[in-house]
Amino acid sequence: MVQARTRMSPRVADSGGDVARGAIRAGRMAMVFVIAVGLAGCSTGGDPSPSGTPTASEAPVRAVDLAAGTQTDPVDVEVDGGDAGVDVTFREITIEPGAGTGEHCHDGQLIAVVTEGALTHYAETHPGGVHVYETGDSIIEGAGYPHQGKNEGDTDVVLWVTYVIPDGKPLAETDLANCTG
Repeated sequence: MVQARTRMSPRVADSGGDVARGAIRAGRMAMVFVIAVGLAGCSTGGDPSPSGTPTASEAPVRAVDLAAGTQTDPVDVEVDGGDAGVDVTFREITIEPGAGTGEHCHDGQLIAVVTEGALTHYAETHPGGVHVYETGDSIIEGAGYPHQGKNEGDTDVVLWVTYVIPDGKPLAETDLANCTG
């Protein structure tokens, strides 16, 4: 079984809300989040951590890193939403042992961190078609290519995921005929 909880999304149509009002509110929330995180990095309160990257900051602006992962290659996130714009959705996904996401693709990009367990990721983009992401690993998925994630372990896999998807497109496209990769 796969469970997903949305942390913040301008996609409020699913909950019966007004899409335009929800998109504006979510856009403002995202801007406040970006400003708060940026200001937290400029905070003069407290000593910086030995690594030079604080994991938490002090008042009056507080930020706590919830999940972190590392990419060894450059990361470029660019999603063209045209006139409609781009939606950003933060989601926690839990995949129970033996379950998987099913084969799908995305119209935009996905950035995730594995916070618990190990995700077996099947995609032609990996050497041999498979890669296992462990707790603490980050995942970058581009647009258009079919892939799927499976929990082949005996404990839950928990992912914290940020989707950057053109407005009006699904977070995951399951009709593989619509996958362009």
